Amino acid sequence: MPNRMSIVYFIGLTIISFSFPAQAQQWSWPEKPENLQVFSKDWPGSRLRAPMRGFTRALGVRCSYCHVGEEGQPLSAYDFASDANPNPNKERTREMIRMLGSINGHLKKIETSGTKRVNMWCHTCHNGRPKPMTLAEELGETYRMEGLEPALAQYTALKTQATTLYNFGDDALNGLGYEVLKDDPKAAVKVFEMNADAFPESWNAW
Repeated sequence: MPNRMSIVYFIGLTIISFSFPAQAQQWSWPEKPENLQVFSKDWPGSRLRAPMRGFTRALGVRCSYCHVGEEGQPLSAYDFASDANPNPNKERTREMIRMLGSINGHLKKIETSGTKRVNMWCHTCHNGRPKPMTLAEELGETYRMEGLEPALAQYTALKTQATTLYNFGDDALNGLGYEVLKDDPKAAVKVFEMNADAFPESWNAW
């Protein structure tokens, strides 16, 4: 008669087998990757695992953000080597990797102020966001695309979440106010007043 540990192990394997489609289980990192333009062409596929997973975590995205394939489909259905994806994210990523190499090269020339040299990587700026922006820039983008009320609602929602990704000082609404001022001075006053109410001790807000 099987013991308790055997039963638990069997259940675990059963759950795993149902959690991942058979086609997805068949996929594996290619022995010889194709179309490597930034990473060394001598890299085996297994060496791509760490940076690719690093990209997904640093930007909070999935494979389809850069590669040809549909979200929800097994990895075996993706064409990772192809550059045919209509969005330019794959080429952006390549250029960002080149930029990182340049920045880290310059950092090596700077005398470190701590016990360990600073190393730039995607998460340094992105922090889980595809497009790294300040709060003022985020609000400005929402304003230009959707209007003022959605931008103010976004500010309130983000502030309620108490996220540490943004600086919620008086600069955020101040920046949005000047963005709105280009189009609608009366609406901009509303933003500036909201900022002054939120930061009554700030000379900048007043």
